[in-house]
Amino acid sequence: MDFLTNLFKKHTGTSFKKELKNILGFQPDNLSLYKTALTHRSVREGADENNERLEYLGDAVLSALIADYLFKRYPYREEGFLTEMRSKMVNRQQLNDIAVRMGLKKITLYNKMDSSLKVSQIFGNTLEALVGAIYLDMGYRKTTRWVLQYIIQPHMFMDDLETLEINHKNKLYGWANKNGKVLEFETLNEKLENGRRLFTVAAMLDGKNIAEGKAFNKKDASQIAAQAAVLKMGIVNSDSHVTQEGQTQEGAAS
Repeated sequence: MDFLTNLFKKHTGTSFKKELKNILGFQPDNLSLYKTALTHRSVREGADENNERLEYLGDAVLSALIADYLFKRYPYREEGFLTEMRSKMVNRQQLNDIAVRMGLKKITLYNKMDSSLKVSQIFGNTLEALVGAIYLDMGYRKTTRWVLQYIIQPHMFMDDLETLEINHKNKLYGWANKNGKVLEFETLNEKLENGRRLFTVAAMLDGKNIAEGKAFNKKDASQIAAQAAVLKMGIVNSDSHVTQEGQTQEGAAS
């Protein structure tokens, strides 16, 4: 109880208001809305007390705003390209990294004693909830300007995103096929963490566990495992080849 009492003190007083204003760039009208957006369900279970409803709303608003941004930025690109770019921009890991850089980790209320939260992207979810709060508080037009000024322009570099590969499973499958390897993803463990199922998935190459990932659904866990495998093995693209040490090198250099 003392832990939660001390935790909620973070959302009171002038220091919280100052930190929030520094992140937002403006003084919010409805402060309670933003407090809810910054409260994870690990400390508040009520649907009207945690940020899951605002996350749901913010996810839809952010997706629509980015779709509009891409439609105007790339007037001659096809639908498939626009869809892929939007996926890259709202990628969970991408949003989580942006949220941390913005400072949301410092003012988000969550149970730091819950080990399962260390492998989740709760700050990216918090960022989406914050977008939902701004939308309700300030309206669509001001939210559009805020997303452009505080998320897209300082954190999303379009030239880099155009060449970024975010589907690590596809990259790993492509590499395995070209190198005569058998790649499978195996669920190693499934357990309850605070009422949620936490999955551990392994990337298995020729029957050998090369990397593992944990997440609250199998799809994300397998992507995390694939990303870890790609980094561990130094796979740049599907044309990379295996060296005798088990690492990879570029096909052009072999």
